[in-house]
Amino acid sequence: MKEIMKKNILLLSMLFVAWAFNSCEKDSDGSPVVEPGTPVFESISPTAAAGGELVVVTGSGLGDMVAIIFETDSVPAYLMPTLNTDKAILFRVPTDAFGGEQDIIFINSIEKTMRVPFNVLAFPQVSSVSTYTFKEGTQITLEGNNLNDVSSVVLTETGEAATIISQERKIMVIEMPATTAVRTTLDITNVTGEITTTQEFISITNSFIVYDDAYGPGAFNGGIQNWGWSCVVSETNKEFKTGTKSLKVEYSEGGGLSLFLGSDTWEDGHWFTDYYTAEYLVFYAKGDGKSAEITIRPDSPPWSDFATGEKTVSIPADEWTFFKIPLSDFVGGSGNFGRINFQITGSGTVYYDDLLFVE
Repeated sequence: MKEIMKKNILLLSMLFVAWAFNSCEKDSDGSPVVEPGTPVFESISPTAAAGGELVVVTGSGLGDMVAIIFETDSVPAYLMPTLNTDKAILFRVPTDAFGGEQDIIFINSIEKTMRVPFNVLAFPQVSSVSTYTFKEGTQITLEGNNLNDVSSVVLTETGEAATIISQERKIMVIEMPATTAVRTTLDITNVTGEITTTQEFISITNSFIVYDDAYGPGAFNGGIQNWGWSCVVSETNKEFKTGTKSLKVEYSEGGGLSLFLGSDTWEDGHWFTDYYTAEYLVFYAKGDGKSAEITIRPDSPPWSDFATGEKTVSIPADEWTFFKIPLSDFVGGSGNFGRINFQITGSGTVYYDDLLFVE
């Protein structure tokens, strides 16, 4: 008899647990059981936010929401049912929401809706650019986000406007204007506001040109000349970063491209560094079929008091890579020089383009 009673008690206990579990089973994810009603809006905080930020909406009849839609281009937000009640809804602004004033549309399980005004903050973002060097008329492709509603692109340093050629959400093409700026970032404005790019752009025209589709005019009494050793130097229109040509250097073992900068080293005060005060050496380069280790050194005739120092860079194979090297990284000694050398470790072929000294 006692055994029967034990079994009955155990059965009743199991039935009670099953009933309790079933009563909570409607929302197995832990969200509260809230019947849908007629949603009425009371408040939203904040009233403006960027993608990823948390938003809280309060009101009544907010239970059993099945969709939250940002109106511009119908971008859905992720529902967090465990945090929602008939009095409050919590959600994050979608990272791909479009910027500007728009309604957020809430839809519940009986298809009743509520609209709440909101301002999505979607500032322009630029993550990569097609080139860092430019002339008047150069077209530059900017990649990033929130570029579809950009209305203005201007040069930070001087305020000249670039022309917007085409634009989509994640890509925009601009044409650079004539400018007196040597180096400049870009101020980009869309419906949310203005940002300044982290990328800096360099005017070829306003820099000291060593090579850009041709050797530059040089300093003082001479143009740019190749004084290299153990290498064959030529111009080619088969490979180039900008313009129509690049400098092709076919290095033998330990060879060096040595570019005379037009200095008149037989007269005092006629070094390249007397002619032009540079802060950076910039250039594009790529290895032909293999990477290359290049050591850059200032140079001059040996009887002069010339600069010392060096900088070694790795040039990847088959991919134009931009180098912007402070002269303080490799120019020591007196600081005076009239040539710049690019010596290879081993051998190989390297292409150079937009080779400039920049203030």
